[in-house]
Amino acid sequence: MLPDNNSSHDRGAEGRSAGRMDPASRPVDGERSAEARSGRVEGAAPGLHRSLSLRDLVVYGLLFIGPTSTMGTFGVLDARSHGAIALAYLLATVAVAFTAWSYARMSQAVPQAGSVFAYASAGLGRRPGFIAGWMLGLDYLFMPALMSLILGIAAHQLFGAVPVWVFTGCGILLMTLLNLAGVRTTATVSFVILAVEIALLAVFVVAAVVVLVMHGPQRGWLSPLVGSGGFHLAGVLGAVSVAVLSFLGFDAIAGFAEETTGSSRGVARALMFCLTLAGALFVIQTYLGALLSPRTPEYLAAHPDDQGTAFYQMLDSQIGTWMGTAVTLVKTIGPVFSAMVAQAAVSRLMYGMARAGSLPKGLSRVDPRTGTPRNAVLVSGAATLVIAVASAVRPDGLGLLSSMVTVGAMVGFLFLHATVIGYYVRGRRTEQRVRHTVIPVVGGLVILIVLSQAPHPALVVGGLWLIAGAIVLVSRERRAKHASTE
Repeated sequence: MLPDNNSSHDRGAEGRSAGRMDPASRPVDGERSAEARSGRVEGAAPGLHRSLSLRDLVVYGLLFIGPTSTMGTFGVLDARSHGAIALAYLLATVAVAFTAWSYARMSQAVPQAGSVFAYASAGLGRRPGFIAGWMLGLDYLFMPALMSLILGIAAHQLFGAVPVWVFTGCGILLMTLLNLAGVRTTATVSFVILAVEIALLAVFVVAAVVVLVMHGPQRGWLSPLVGSGGFHLAGVLGAVSVAVLSFLGFDAIAGFAEETTGSSRGVARALMFCLTLAGALFVIQTYLGALLSPRTPEYLAAHPDDQGTAFYQMLDSQIGTWMGTAVTLVKTIGPVFSAMVAQAAVSRLMYGMARAGSLPKGLSRVDPRTGTPRNAVLVSGAATLVIAVASAVRPDGLGLLSSMVTVGAMVGFLFLHATVIGYYVRGRRTEQRVRHTVIPVVGGLVILIVLSQAPHPALVVGGLWLIAGAIVLVSRERRAKHASTE
């Protein structure tokens, strides 16, 4: 489901609408000046530096998602899908593609930092735009805290004498310093870390194939696609609703629209490529893992305590403890860099909202040397530190953060799909009205299904966050109205 970049109707409509848009909202073409590409114009206020290539965007998206993120949820989804775990991830990839399509369309039309906030502001209006950005902030703000906590827990397993919150805090400090160093530095570091993760995954694939050739599978060759002991549609659909969450983070690419060296289409291409590659990696590793798993889906369903470690136990028993140790080490280091990308994404969201006047103006200041929204990075780092450390001392902190990230992301995606309809159909910017209605509606229905599976406490927190956003919006409008009458 690729974005229709060659539609003459859409290009013409978007070109006509661009003349009515604010200059900052106009799509960026491939012939902009060197000053525009660098983000620095003589005499202008410092802006974000354009230094990210298509490869950098894909690296950011994959690192945020985590190529090996399915390993931790393998046992849960294997049990829920009755063994058809590879099929669940295949269907999840298709389901998320609807959201990726909407992101691709809007990232071309409104190539700005701020992601869904900027899109919803252009397609639905200023107030819905604020609420969209506010709700997505629940995802982007809590995601780095979640990743940092995962790092702390993994490191604590290796060095039990050191509390979880200490490792968590150190990870946040490291990622904040890297983000302050500039987007070029973080892109370079991200590429190295992602290369290590991909190499580890490649080693697993080769080792798994060798074991299968020498000893054969533990289950039927087609069982990861059709199920073990029969196909269960309800179980597969339930697993898909959870598997979709493994893709959270690919959308962070859109937040770097003002820092890319190419045209606005580069973000759309990176989104679709990142989703496709991540989906392929997820299907391959879960397919091989299911074939090698010595424990049946029925056993895992009856023993939920063993679900979280099912993949690692498979590595130890079928490939060797060396593989399990290597995976543990990478899973200890990797989250801090995923958190780094998450923090960079939330700082761009805060920057975009502040520049539009929806958040304090101080958050829109850019360091002239590094081209980073320094104040936004510092504020997001401080918020992440408080949230992550507070969660680290709670026994249910990990589950609570995970559920809140889910609610924030899903509500933000709902606004995204509504924005496509508002911008293109209601705004009369396309002649393909059916396409720009049906795809967002289907994508929205998928998101609603996933959202309905969220734990009740997370929905309550999401509701309270929404109410807080509405209060902030009303108070800011009242202050602005009062100031205008003086």
